[in-house]
Amino acid sequence: MSIKGMIHSVETFGTVDGPGIRYIVFFQGCPLRCQYCHNRDTWNLKDGKEVTVDELINDIKKYIPFMKSSNGGVTISGGEPTLQLEFLTALLKELKNLGIHTCLDTSGFVHLDGVKGLLEYVDLVLLDIKHIDSEKHLMLTGVENKKTLEFAKYLAEINKDMWIRHVVVPTITDSPEDVKELAAFINTLKSVKKVELLPYHSMGKIKWKKLHQLYPLEDIKDATDQDLLRVAKLMDQKGVKVIGSVVA
Repeated sequence: MSIKGMIHSVETFGTVDGPGIRYIVFFQGCPLRCQYCHNRDTWNLKDGKEVTVDELINDIKKYIPFMKSSNGGVTISGGEPTLQLEFLTALLKELKNLGIHTCLDTSGFVHLDGVKGLLEYVDLVLLDIKHIDSEKHLMLTGVENKKTLEFAKYLAEINKDMWIRHVVVPTITDSPEDVKELAAFINTLKSVKKVELLPYHSMGKIKWKKLHQLYPLEDIKDATDQDLLRVAKLMDQKGVKVIGSVVA
């Protein structure tokens, strides 16, 4: 297909962004401005590499045996993939025509009516809930969380499988009150298959510096195993089991 889009990069043997071995396509462009973003160079849509759906599909086909043998597939990440709806939908359709398992890794900051159609071609949504408190979400990302929470509710309504992911940022996203509120919200979502805590790390600050940008969380320490364990215990108190954790 000749439909073109802008991507940042691909990873051919990903193991943490969905089940099995995965081919990951990182889309360019993001409406959020997360202070801890480790892919700062994905924000500007025009900074990406232009590719066609056919070009991506032809490369993905090389890895189908590895995906099939591991019950893996293709994950579309970013940036925020839903910024390029036509390109994203066309790619997902082709992947499903090939019988490939698809994951959409998203912030959920979407126009709900615009994305309902493409969800037909998505097997699993990896939903990043940055912060459960709307005002704190605004401070952390530049946008409120209303769209994200509405998207999560819609996924549950249509019984779309999802994994909830939450980055544990010490002193910012890990207060007991906020964690318990997040757990209470997750409990209302009946199609959640997994909850992952991702430890905040500062390795992405080098990208900010290369772009001559000040890194907003310069004084925040990286999350430790103890930080994740503490948050996991708080969630457990509310009936939410955290199944593993991965590096963000």
